[in-house]
Amino acid sequence: MGLMRGRLVVVQVLVASMLAVLAVRLWQVQVVRGAEYVTAATETRTRDVVVPAVRGQILDASGRPLVRNRTTLVVSVDRTRLNRMEGNGQAVLQRLAAVLGRRPDELRERIRACGPGVARPCWPGSPFQPIPIDADVTTREALQILERQEMFPGVTAEVQAVRQYPRKGAGAQALGYLQPITQEEMERKGGRRQAFSGVDLVGRDGLESVYDVPLRGTPGTRRVQVDRLGKVMGVERNVPPVPGDTLITSIDARVQSVAEKALREAMKGAPRADGAAAVVLDARTSRVLALASAPTYDPAVWTGGISEGEYQRLLSGKAGKPLVSRAIKGEFAPGSTFKVSSVAAMLKDGYPLHGRYDCPGSFMVGDRPFNNFRGIALGSLTLHMALVKSCDTIFYRAAYEQWLRDGGLNPRGRPKEPMAGMARAYGFGRPTGIDLPGESPGRIPDRAWKKTIWAATKETNCKRAKTGYPEVAGKSPSRAAFLKRLAYENCLEGFQLRPGDAANFSIGQGDVLVTPLQLAAAYTALVGDGRLRSPRVGWALVRPDGTKVKEIKVPVTGRLPLSPKERAYIKGALSEVASDGTAAGAFSGFPMDKVKVGGKTGTAEVYGKADTSWFASFAPTDKPRFVIVVMVSQGGMGGQTAAPAVRKIYEGIYGFSPDGKTAGPPILPGGRPASRLPVIARDGTVAR
Repeated sequence: MGLMRGRLVVVQVLVASMLAVLAVRLWQVQVVRGAEYVTAATETRTRDVVVPAVRGQILDASGRPLVRNRTTLVVSVDRTRLNRMEGNGQAVLQRLAAVLGRRPDELRERIRACGPGVARPCWPGSPFQPIPIDADVTTREALQILERQEMFPGVTAEVQAVRQYPRKGAGAQALGYLQPITQEEMERKGGRRQAFSGVDLVGRDGLESVYDVPLRGTPGTRRVQVDRLGKVMGVERNVPPVPGDTLITSIDARVQSVAEKALREAMKGAPRADGAAAVVLDARTSRVLALASAPTYDPAVWTGGISEGEYQRLLSGKAGKPLVSRAIKGEFAPGSTFKVSSVAAMLKDGYPLHGRYDCPGSFMVGDRPFNNFRGIALGSLTLHMALVKSCDTIFYRAAYEQWLRDGGLNPRGRPKEPMAGMARAYGFGRPTGIDLPGESPGRIPDRAWKKTIWAATKETNCKRAKTGYPEVAGKSPSRAAFLKRLAYENCLEGFQLRPGDAANFSIGQGDVLVTPLQLAAAYTALVGDGRLRSPRVGWALVRPDGTKVKEIKVPVTGRLPLSPKERAYIKGALSEVASDGTAAGAFSGFPMDKVKVGGKTGTAEVYGKADTSWFASFAPTDKPRFVIVVMVSQGGMGGQTAAPAVRKIYEGIYGFSPDGKTAGPPILPGGRPASRLPVIARDGTVAR
């Protein structure tokens, strides 16, 4: 009996102790940490959802869409959440693949991280943001996912805006493309991270990159209530996104199309052509009316993720590297189009403006003869006719004389280098500063450049001078011998600017490199007001309702060191090239009485390749409104390939037919580019 009573006491004590512990625990939970657990409970049933802003459109100068948006149902996967599931969420992917009509391994490829050795498709963005795996699903497919969230945890389907390119590949390199923002980029944004939604795409090239911030807008947020399965039960708070601004460009979509077509036809007519570019500038403002590069591509390939095959084709030399804009990134020897700089250098160095100069068939530069085109002698010429007939030997002589006055191989003090100095004054050797990324600087090979390049290549040249080029010898013994001898000379005295270097410089050959845009900007300054400007593609940023945010100005970057009289003299000479000079054949039958075209042909020799074909032009010659430059790599002579392409662009602008008659309405009535911004109504429509 006593034993039973003792046990009962023990049980009572244990029960009392447990009740006491429970009471203390309840007090801690409800009183001491009550607020903390209330917050935690709230967080488990609410979720903040980022609402991306609609990206702004990109329009041409008349309001025509170059890049716009279309709405589509997009299915995305949260890879981080998926990988926490059993089997890394393979069962979910299998069910999802069945709904979308895809293979499970295809979906797994799309959500894996891009990196070395990982072929596309893969995900180049942050691993902590939803990964789109299908950018164009049907409403039925989306409902199957949304109505059975317990079967598809970590999978969402929502309406999103994706980029659309109504003109396909026209201006693709200038427009650019979008890609997901990476985690590293998000971390580098620092204080500006709040401007990104985490599911945003960012501009990777072209205008999409330069104007990324205003185009993107500001994302919104929405706090929603969800059940234990993640299904939305209600909305607690909603901050709507602010749409991105619309970018109005100075590009005219119709001029762009004509330029693209002219390049395609030029390349078809030159069997060895491997690339081409066209630049059309407003001669009075330096705004870009067209910027074309061939071959091109359709930027829609980036929408929804690009395949490995498509990506490699964009980078492929065999396909012509269509991702690269030859207009701003391509560097080529300019040939005789560069002579406008050389004439200016002669005038600046004291050569008489109205003097006469001998144009022999050949001129000795040091101990080596430099021939005129086809060795033809043209007698005594003015500088005016030297440009019209494109005499080389006049420029060889001037360059050689200037080289000698600078001290030749042993310069005294600080050489003047008139040719190089004038080239830089024209804007060559540095980027124009256009509002596009990745512009190339070109190259002006003066004495300082020779020393720099020699220091960088001396070791290699000296080694090659001993070992030769066995990899070339089997294919071409004479070529291998030439390269070995050249390496020996560069090893010993590659730092010297030789007389032949100076002569080649004067006619835009040798080591001189320019971009088509640089040449267009230089000609715009020459035939315009003498001011060198940094061309602009962007014209203005406006709100979706039409309110102007900002007009994008064209900055002046320099002035040509020529008097108005000297500029007028050079311009007058160029005004006869298309009617009586080296481009006369290309412009035969063109109505010069209605619109007179001036310019300069260029035929640049490239070792082992066909010549680079150039034509730099302006029109009308009395009061220029347009500067058009066309370059065709391996296109042959300037008058045979580039000049006819330029003619086709002018025919489109003015509405002329190939026989010189009026073919239809001109692209630009009156030969005038748009001077006023298009009016965008509050509903987003454009009133032209």
